[in-house]
Amino acid sequence: MKTRITQLFGIKYPIIQGGMMWVGRAELAAAVSNAGGLGMLTALTQPTPQALAEEVARCRILTRNPFGVNLTILPSIKPPPYAEYVQAIIDSGVKIVETAGRSPEPFMPALKGAGVKVIHKCTSVRHALKAESVGCDAVSIDGFECAGHPGEDDVTNLVLIPAACRRLQIPAVASGGIGTGAQLAAALALGAEGINMGSRFVATREAPVHQNMKQAMVDGDERQTTLMFRSLNNTCRVFTNPVSAEVLSIEARPGATDFSELQPLVAGQRGRERCIEAGDINDGVWTVGMVMGLIDDIPSCQELIDRMVAEARWVLRQRLATILDDG
Repeated sequence: MKTRITQLFGIKYPIIQGGMMWVGRAELAAAVSNAGGLGMLTALTQPTPQALAEEVARCRILTRNPFGVNLTILPSIKPPPYAEYVQAIIDSGVKIVETAGRSPEPFMPALKGAGVKVIHKCTSVRHALKAESVGCDAVSIDGFECAGHPGEDDVTNLVLIPAACRRLQIPAVASGGIGTGAQLAAALALGAEGINMGSRFVATREAPVHQNMKQAMVDGDERQTTLMFRSLNNTCRVFTNPVSAEVLSIEARPGATDFSELQPLVAGQRGRERCIEAGDINDGVWTVGMVMGLIDDIPSCQELIDRMVAEARWVLRQRLATILDDG
């Protein structure tokens, strides 16, 4: 398959693994890249810039194909040393970076000066246009269906992708709710030049998460996600369980939400230790998208990508061709 995304990143298929906190490690990123997609390490999963450099080196042992690093830039009382992470990326010779959260503009001179290709994750057309204006090489458009933070506009990919693509000059990738080859074909039909998948890659054999979490995604359906933090204008889509239900009950109280009440429930360390690592899917919050309704097995990354590409080709060449009326 050939699009501007495959040419930009030097990959075989226009399939990108999203950067996911605690999940975007070398074993998953390398497996995606070895299968012809673009794997992504998650910078802030590593506790220090030096640890990130070591993870990049570990990934290079596992794959000779291109891979990238995700850097999510968010406001914080005690922000990570973003500039040092950027420098570690550059010093490690990484040539592809996925940014998310706030605009990557402050870091663009350093990244572009080092020949790094930047793809920025956006949840709206206006943010995509801003990313283009500051020099990003591509954008990843997150629709309302996605895991994690879908923004506050609640626009699904069926509208958001063509709305963005009709105004952008740089290539766009469809992200959020995608997990099948038919959806890859649909994204291409809507004007995207590739797809970005997070949740679907969590339910693979190489993903470094507990088997209980993977099985919960197989057993669940498209209705088993919860939108929390809406009262804080920081909406986040997570797995529906007793902890997310308690968060919603606190948010539903009259008056402003006090985040200090939520913090013990939603702490990232709790979700990592109890859910991702220990496998108790009900004792913390963990992000997953509505694509859960399309996940019914736990394949290897190679099996998943091969299957998706075959299905996309069949849809484009067979299913759609048979309904064309040439008369």
